[in-house]
Amino acid sequence: MFATIALGTAVPVDAGWTFAPIVLLALASYAGIYIWRWRISRAEGGARAAPVSKLVLWLTGVFCLFLALVSPIDRLGEEFASAHMIQHLLLADIVPICLILALTKHILRPATRRIQWFERSAGPLAHPAVGVIAYVAAMWFWHIPALYESALNHSFVHVIEHTTFFAAGLLYWWYLLSPIRSRMRLGGLGPVLYMASTKILVGFLGILLAFSPVVLFHYYEAGPGSTRWGLSALDDQRVAGLIMALEQSIVMGIALAYLFIRMLAESEEEDRRAERYDVA
Repeated sequence: MFATIALGTAVPVDAGWTFAPIVLLALASYAGIYIWRWRISRAEGGARAAPVSKLVLWLTGVFCLFLALVSPIDRLGEEFASAHMIQHLLLADIVPICLILALTKHILRPATRRIQWFERSAGPLAHPAVGVIAYVAAMWFWHIPALYESALNHSFVHVIEHTTFFAAGLLYWWYLLSPIRSRMRLGGLGPVLYMASTKILVGFLGILLAFSPVVLFHYYEAGPGSTRWGLSALDDQRVAGLIMALEQSIVMGIALAYLFIRMLAESEEEDRRAERYDVA
């Protein structure tokens, strides 16, 4: 499906779907395996072990992966820097958040010991600071113009780029949202410092893109005076930067509010346990 806007020199825009069989198979596998484990956990531990809300969160994460990799967002990412930015933020933030929040201790039980063993074996590499470094480095690294355009020009590099964003996002959000209590879990003001340092650094990248006086990603230039959907390459780049900066601020605010509410709930649960222990 193609659409054009008659403004200046209009350039055809490909807004089709990307029905890659391997991607569709992977998405179906993610959904199927989780549903299988969720049903087992619910049968063994009831609604507390596997709430319906967790199933909805997982399917939402898979759906967001579908949006990023199959829907027109994927094709439009090759036409617009702003669409490409939405794709990156889905992979690095929205999808990992949904998938990790969908996990419970009971659902993760078969893998808990392996995860804890890996954390012990990784030593300093399991420190939350690694999550910050990985996330920030992935964002800045893949927005270096030469690497950014290499990903657009070569499908294999593009796959590596997407995998990097997704892996860095999973690692980053795991330290904040993991249902498993580990020695590396952040406490106190840790989550605030963890998120603020990351989102400020990445938000600054968005500001640089938004206020750059020149086009950094020449791949999107369609010729002098040419536009796609009424956007010049420079305007499109500025929109992409604003999307990044705004998304980082919104996600940080929502995540901090969630973590604060979770901290209060855990504190109340600990108080109730202490009361029961005193009565006994």
